[in-house]
Amino acid sequence: MRHFLKIAGIAIVVLCSLFALTLALLASFDWNRAKPWLSDKVSAATGRSFAINGDLSLSWQRPPHADTGWQRIIPWPHLRAHDVVFGNPDWATTGPDMARIRQVDFTINPFTLLHKTVAVRSLVLVAPHLNLEQGTGNRANWQFQNERRQSAWQTQIKDIGLEQGRVRYVDPEKKADFTTDIDTMKDGSVKWRSNGRFNEEALSGYGTAGAILSLQASDVHYPVKAELTVGQSKITIDGTLTNPTHASALDVNLKILGASMADLFAFSGVLLPQTPKFSIEGRLAGSIKPGAIHLRYQGFKGKVGSSDLEGMLEFIQQQPRSVLRGDIVSHYLDIADLRPLIGAGSQDEAKNKSGIKQPPDKLLPVSPFKTDRWKTMDAQVQFTGEKIIESKRLPLRHMNVRLRLNDGVLSLAPLNFEIAGGSLKAEVHIDGRKEPAKGEMTVSARGLRLRELFPTIEAMHASVGQLHGDAALNGSGNSIATLLATSNGSAQMVMTEGSVSKFILEAMGLNIGAAVAAKLFDDRQVKINCMLADFEAKSGVLQTNTFVVDTSDELIAVNGNINFADEKIALKIHPQTKGLRLLSLRSPLHIAGTFKKPDIGVDKGPVALKAGAAIALGAVAAPLAALVALIHPGADAQSPCGTLTSAAAK
Repeated sequence: MRHFLKIAGIAIVVLCSLFALTLALLASFDWNRAKPWLSDKVSAATGRSFAINGDLSLSWQRPPHADTGWQRIIPWPHLRAHDVVFGNPDWATTGPDMARIRQVDFTINPFTLLHKTVAVRSLVLVAPHLNLEQGTGNRANWQFQNERRQSAWQTQIKDIGLEQGRVRYVDPEKKADFTTDIDTMKDGSVKWRSNGRFNEEALSGYGTAGAILSLQASDVHYPVKAELTVGQSKITIDGTLTNPTHASALDVNLKILGASMADLFAFSGVLLPQTPKFSIEGRLAGSIKPGAIHLRYQGFKGKVGSSDLEGMLEFIQQQPRSVLRGDIVSHYLDIADLRPLIGAGSQDEAKNKSGIKQPPDKLLPVSPFKTDRWKTMDAQVQFTGEKIIESKRLPLRHMNVRLRLNDGVLSLAPLNFEIAGGSLKAEVHIDGRKEPAKGEMTVSARGLRLRELFPTIEAMHASVGQLHGDAALNGSGNSIATLLATSNGSAQMVMTEGSVSKFILEAMGLNIGAAVAAKLFDDRQVKINCMLADFEAKSGVLQTNTFVVDTSDELIAVNGNINFADEKIALKIHPQTKGLRLLSLRSPLHIAGTFKKPDIGVDKGPVALKAGAAIALGAVAAPLAALVALIHPGADAQSPCGTLTSAAAK
């Protein structure tokens, strides 16, 4: 036994001596002689040129982070290389070099080599200059032609430090070209500063991050703080990352200020609508993993234009398309803030990104839908406007809409309003996969009370009338203007027991109606017994099938059309005064001109006489079935509209 122990002891001494001799030989070996071999292997593996132009040396160091057991006493190889150059692919525009580094230091864990893993610890790059470039066809200069080749070996980088680093990023598709200076402070924390252009806007930013060594721990909270400005948008981040090497957990306070939420698409990839100037702040939490981003913007609050906003948004990266989900509430909603969503900006606005500005002579919004973006992601967002603030001319009280975007098809269904004691329900569907886009819209108005429609008009307080209506339209186009210019469908409307005068119509802001009322009734208060209207739309022209108004004094018929394509009006009003009076000798009125500049006048043609009544009643009879459903349930033959339809039937 003693002989065996002696032999074992001698063997251990011999092995330790051989190991020490091997380390000494490796340390004394001139590693510069291995540079051509290393360059050849790296070039073969990446398909790029690679060279170490300066000195290459090897030393042995204690493990940078002590392991347990006997492995603590085994030194690790530490390599240092000077003037390292790594080439760009042939298509790159940023020069011949992707990377040029003054000095590279790193330590390798020798034990992981037994498992075919190169584990690099404490990688420090001194004065690295990197050019990162995104090319066409989803190619990038950090992707290597041989990187998809199957290999049993893996590489792990545990932590990295940059001293006096500079990184330039170029992406022609996003019109991005900016440079970031990065440096590691004495306490290990990192600071950075960026300047350049992004999406044709000036970009600037700065920030700090936690110590490099903290990247090794999987459960450490890694602090991050940053402020980034792109054009008129400013983004501020303050919070922590957990396990930053894989960004398994993100938890930061995120504040965003900007001219429009749509501007965030360029650098976030998240599709948001056009809005007025906005500012929001909330907690952004989730994970950022390659191909599997999942983020929740929780409890955010802010303002969009004059409206407040709060809620939650969730972004999930998945195949075939990422999805945005959310629930947003506005306790104080200014209807004017919704105008940019439909492209109805004011004439004072700057040009859209598309370069198209609303023509001064056009009323219908011409701003194009960005249907190319609709195909990049899906969305399911619920929006509620609890209290709607608008001029007293439009007494909206509540709004509720569910927005869905699915494979390029946008749906607002339902789109509901509470208005004037009644309801306005609509559904809108726009298929952005078509060129041009195909749109469908249905609208149903029920029980709109006249006295609540015009609460500021004292003369309407006694009115008990109600307004009901239906409309269904479909068309093709890439804006609201072009959709209506090609629209087909129909619209019907019934109003019972109202009243009208020039004063009232002026108070309502209906300039056309005020002018017509002045010519028909002077400025007398006139009771409306019933109004029936039925229209048919063909190729953007809204033609009257029925438009008749029965008042206490007159029976009035309207015929003609409204052209959405050129925004022109061509209507004639045929009045017939009830009873025998000189005023019964009326000529028809005409409404011509455009939506923005209508022209109202008296026709020079023949006197209407009793022809007005014949036109009025005859216009009701044919399409009567389309209007019956809108007459208030329970109305009988003795009701105002019942009397009118009975007369038409005779």
